[in-house]
Amino acid sequence: MSLKIVISNQRGGVSKTTTTTTLAREFADRGKRVLVIDTDPQGSISSILNLKPEYGLYNFVIERLIFDDCIVRVSDNLHVMCSNRETTKVETILMGNVAREHAFTQIFSSVDKNYDVVLIDVSPSITLLQTCAMVYAERVLIPIGMDTLSFQGAMASIEAAKSLNQLLRSSIQTIGLLPVMVDRRLAMTTTILDGLKGLSEGMSIPLLNVIRTDQSVTKAARAGQFLIDYDPKCKAIEDYKRVADEILEILKG
Repeated sequence: MSLKIVISNQRGGVSKTTTTTTLAREFADRGKRVLVIDTDPQGSISSILNLKPEYGLYNFVIERLIFDDCIVRVSDNLHVMCSNRETTKVETILMGNVAREHAFTQIFSSVDKNYDVVLIDVSPSITLLQTCAMVYAERVLIPIGMDTLSFQGAMASIEAAKSLNQLLRSSIQTIGLLPVMVDRRLAMTTTILDGLKGLSEGMSIPLLNVIRTDQSVTKAARAGQFLIDYDPKCKAIEDYKRVADEILEILKG
């Protein structure tokens, strides 16, 4: 059975896509078979990694094209299903389906057995696609920037998971709070980290290793490269490696 994780925060600009791609590459470099699914119509993963897919999420979910035709093989064991503007049609069409919240479970269960890890990047809003992703994956990782709106976005993601569990009798759990873009020189950073510590303790959600602010993250995205290829010795890579260890350890237990 594959390990499936949604990377979610209801606030944009919190390194969701960077977290998704960097962890995906880290797991792949450790020998795991990894599938990344981008459900955001902005197609951020395609942009960051400079991918130019012919087909993607819409073609697989709605047109039911062959799975292998709808993924980009970044390497032998790292595959990406991309999104684009057509992804907005996916939600519109699925709205007419019975048990629409379980659409991803029904559609991806036939292919995810070929992967050890499935990471799903979602848009920063509560949509049907995000609901489908959460119900399918049952695990949520929440990156949180060092600002109040990002903290509130994290709370919204936690509440969304709780609501789905109540409404659909799902078993969605938040597996970690991930502080990102952390600059300890700033007073707000201390405030947010203290708030996250309290949230972690109060809701029994693991608070993961912080990802320090790092200019290489932005530069790698502009260059269309994985962070580890752009700057393998940067601070953020060191931090993400620790986070990958933490995630695997949490899920072992």
